[in-house]
Amino acid sequence: MQADSQLQGRVALVTGASKGIGRAIALAFGRAGAEVGVTGRNEAELDSVAQEIGHAGGRCQVVVADLGEPGAERGVLEAVTSTLGDIDILVNNAGIIRDGLLATMSAEDWQAVIDTNLTSVFNFCQAVTRPMMSKRYGRIINMSSVAAHFGNSGQTNYAASKGGIIGFTRCLATELAKRGVTVNAVAPGFIETDMTVDVRNAAGDQIKKHIPSRRLGLPEDISNAVLFFATEEASYVTGQTLAVDGGLTLGGI
Repeated sequence: MQADSQLQGRVALVTGASKGIGRAIALAFGRAGAEVGVTGRNEAELDSVAQEIGHAGGRCQVVVADLGEPGAERGVLEAVTSTLGDIDILVNNAGIIRDGLLATMSAEDWQAVIDTNLTSVFNFCQAVTRPMMSKRYGRIINMSSVAAHFGNSGQTNYAASKGGIIGFTRCLATELAKRGVTVNAVAPGFIETDMTVDVRNAAGDQIKKHIPSRRLGLPEDISNAVLFFATEEASYVTGQTLAVDGGLTLGGI
């Protein structure tokens, strides 16, 4: 992991950082010089992220938490800020799926997705907003999905959570713009992660036919976009949702 200094002196928190997209984001921030807090449910995988950042000379604080649980954000924030300092960059990446047709979807499956994917975004953003406003600096990047734009059967809960993030991002960006805090979202397309493995195994070749770039994305494609939003180069960009999807949303599925 080769380091640079784009985010030198900044403290970043990445939720859902144990693997896939979140892991790639945390490692990208570490390479860019940030001190990184990572949270997720798998301690061994989080420790692996921290070790890679540490081997390159960076600092990383691991906090194991289930963000679908009420109040989980308080423990995460206390652990990270007490070790690394106030958070300059927040990446709300934690997400789960509980797919199923609405007619048979349980209330528990609906609520679990909303709590983890959307309510945790509210909780973390509300917690970091005042400190960011006080120092007139902050970067908030929320993870949406192209699923927010498509009517995918069996994903009412997931699409609702990801669509909600887009509206939330725009509103919060308006509230914080005057205080030097930017709020943006990234909407991944089909990315090669554990979350998409079943879909890829069942219809990977068919999916590629609908992607103009004719390939699935990599976690690093997403981390590159998130890193841009976190840097000074993006200081005049706020309230935007960037689709990183190989052109998928140009024509739909």
